[in-house]
Amino acid sequence: MPSKAHAKSIIEILKSRGETVSVAESLTGGGLGHALTQVPGASSVFIGGVVAYTSDVKVNVLGVKQSTIDQHTVVSEEVAIEMAQGAIEKLGSTWAIATTGIAGPGDYMGIREGTVWIAICGPICQTLHLTLDSGRDGVRQGAISSAMGTFARILS
Repeated sequence: MPSKAHAKSIIEILKSRGETVSVAESLTGGGLGHALTQVPGASSVFIGGVVAYTSDVKVNVLGVKQSTIDQHTVVSEEVAIEMAQGAIEKLGSTWAIATTGIAGPGDYMGIREGTVWIAICGPICQTLHLTLDSGRDGVRQGAISSAMGTFARILS
């Protein structure tokens, strides 16, 4: 379960700076947006998000280059960064958090279940690579918690 304290901190810091955030989610399926909007007042800083569960949505909505997917696969640092940058461009936020990975069950195209890439982009861009062994729900929740905790630290 993502930390409500992290979400609250993120919302408060963004409000104080006059900044905004959006999300571009694949394996987390809207969980990041849900976690952020649990905080009263989130509407003043949370722009919205795209659940880009398929490659087509990553390419056609977020502007991820097909060549990036072809070269690095959809579960890569490069794709996570392009997803976050696409969310900033399309939604007009200061920051964006993107998630891509394999929640399982099972591996996908030789990529191990539990592999996650997170990109947090804005005035700076930071990525996070996770390998989680906690089943489908655990992988998704671990990705959300890690993204929220990392973003809160970046903002602090």
